[in-house]
Amino acid sequence: MTNIYEEEAIMKEKVILAYSGGLDTTAIIPWLKEHFDYEVICCCIDCGQGEELTGLEERAKLSGASKLYIEDIVDDFCDNYIVPCVQAGAVYENKYLLGTSMARPGIAKKLVEIARKEGASAICHGATGKGNDQIRFELGIKALAPDLKIIAPWRMTDVWTMQSRQDEIDYCKAHGIDLPFSADSSYSRDRNLWHISHEGLELEDPAAEPDYEHLLVLGVTPEKAPDEPEYVTMTFEKGVPTSLNGKAMKVSDIIRGLNELGGKHGIGIVDIVENRVVGMKSRGVYETPGGTILMEAHAQLEELVLDRATMEVKKDMGNKFAQIVYEGKWFTPLREAIQAFVEKTQEYVTGEVKFKLYKGNIIKAGTTSPYSLYSESLASFTTGELYDHHDAEGFITLFGLPLKVRAMKMAELEGQNGK
Repeated sequence: MTNIYEEEAIMKEKVILAYSGGLDTTAIIPWLKEHFDYEVICCCIDCGQGEELTGLEERAKLSGASKLYIEDIVDDFCDNYIVPCVQAGAVYENKYLLGTSMARPGIAKKLVEIARKEGASAICHGATGKGNDQIRFELGIKALAPDLKIIAPWRMTDVWTMQSRQDEIDYCKAHGIDLPFSADSSYSRDRNLWHISHEGLELEDPAAEPDYEHLLVLGVTPEKAPDEPEYVTMTFEKGVPTSLNGKAMKVSDIIRGLNELGGKHGIGIVDIVENRVVGMKSRGVYETPGGTILMEAHAQLEELVLDRATMEVKKDMGNKFAQIVYEGKWFTPLREAIQAFVEKTQEYVTGEVKFKLYKGNIIKAGTTSPYSLYSESLASFTTGELYDHHDAEGFITLFGLPLKVRAMKMAELEGQNGK
């Protein structure tokens, strides 16, 4: 019988592994035990990726883990990360709707939560040393738990010697793990409720057209979309989507519904060469069917209710917000400050939008709001009492005064130089 001191002596340090059940993170389990002698606790975080979670606990334990947490953060992801990005109009480099980027802070937060619960001393992730995710995970962990050690096997090239899927399969088999993984390489993908990204294979050559027949998961190309348009209505309250086609739903269910509609009509397929945080360019194809519709619908309503000056500043703030999220700086005072500004702008973003989906296009079909700033009498050619055409003359004189003064000065200088 062991006494308390002997029990403490044989207790191992714990590490929390961000676990997907795929080959990479499965191979990391015996690797952590071999090189660090950790007790490995796996944590699979569900952001709506739609992967089959049945059998994951058995797989993790067969691979040497002592425990597996399966954490569903779909609603947290939608309400606390997606909605602020939609409200901000946050789009990175004019195209990328931040599907991977905005999921990472929620995952980091949950990993830290499990680490505290288990008394772990480290967190391990399987992100590569070339990508953005290593930055996003680690900045999140550092902001929330600066005392925790972070292990990134793919950067530890002196002890992580596996360079291919076959190497990882061989390593697993050598450690008694014989699971039905394939050595065939395919696209590198990341999926959650908001989107799916595709990298690798022919996409590594920017001169090559994507093989959409082989690549697409969430929908079809516009060419294969139905020949008939489909009308959709949505309502918003203070910038938050509240219903789809007349049915009140929580945000996650609205996105699910929009994903189905958008995928059917070839919406939200983009081919991007983006600038990674680590300094290189990378190419990817992103499918964001529901997210593209939601962003467009929200913008459609904002057009009606926000004044020009607010929209102008908000656009700049949205670009900054996108950069912050892309770079993994979610848990910062700057993100909180910009989000507070954005939330104030959403106070009157309430109303209904109608649009039709047709072969990759989202076509406006009407917008209403009790807070609309659009005045038909002002905008029409038969002007009402609020607008006098004569007032425009004085306005233009003052508005154009700096241009006139400069032109007069330049003419004066030219005259002097011509003498």
